[in-house]
Amino acid sequence: MKHFKSAGQAQRFLSAHDRINSLFHLRRDHVTASEYRAARSRAFEVWSDISGAAAWA
Repeated sequence: MKHFKSAGQAQRFLSAHDRINSLFHLRRDHVTASEYRAARSRAFEVWSDISGAAAWA
C-alpha cells in the first residue's frame, strides 16, 4: 500500500489502472509487427477519445 492512505484508495486506483493497462498491454510475442503497430495505434485512438487528449502523431 505504498503512498496510499487506505486500502480503499489503493483499490480504486488499481481498478482504474487495470482498465487502462489492459488497453495498452499487448502480447507482443503473439502478433506480427504490423499487427502490433496497428493495435497500438487503435489503443492510442481509443485513449485519445476517452481522455480528450490530442491525437498522437
